[in-house]
Amino acid sequence: MDWFPLYNSIRIAAVSTVLVFFLGIAAAHFIARAPRLVKGLLDVVLTLPLVLPPTVVGYLLLLALGPRRPLGAWVLEVFGLRLTMTWWSAVFATVAVSFPLMYRTARGAFESFDETLAQAGRTLGMSDARVFWRVRMPCCRQGILAGTVLSFARALGEYGATSMLAGYTPGRTATVSTTV
Repeated sequence: MDWFPLYNSIRIAAVSTVLVFFLGIAAAHFIARAPRLVKGLLDVVLTLPLVLPPTVVGYLLLLALGPRRPLGAWVLEVFGLRLTMTWWSAVFATVAVSFPLMYRTARGAFESFDETLAQAGRTLGMSDARVFWRVRMPCCRQGILAGTVLSFARALGEYGATSMLAGYTPGRTATVSTTV
């Protein structure tokens, strides 16, 4: 029995979950404090992969990262790395499709946070970074944890965007979903 697809799926899901964790928290924290118009506009853009079919997301990523497209050609020329048909291109695909889940749950947690707790921390001499990590994050940990679990599960089962961007090469890009 070949265990590579399972190993590759877990590796891709783990790497993308770590990336989505930090990107989602940063975006949610920034947008939760943004003006209403900016919040609505960015919310539409950042949650678009949630409502688009995964193959469409994969196709759009292929248009952006393909070796004959400006970004893909530049990375290939400067760094000698292909952004498609590799295991890390599956990471790009899973980050794109699982990001909205982390972002939406983290944003909900940040918007429900009681700002008087942060103000109390600042009056006690805490810096904004310390207030964020020692006050805001512990209070929002349930939403953050829920978003992380949802993102990991979505990345683990991703098929559409992954098959478009990484393809299926046994022993190189095969995942559980593409193998099945």
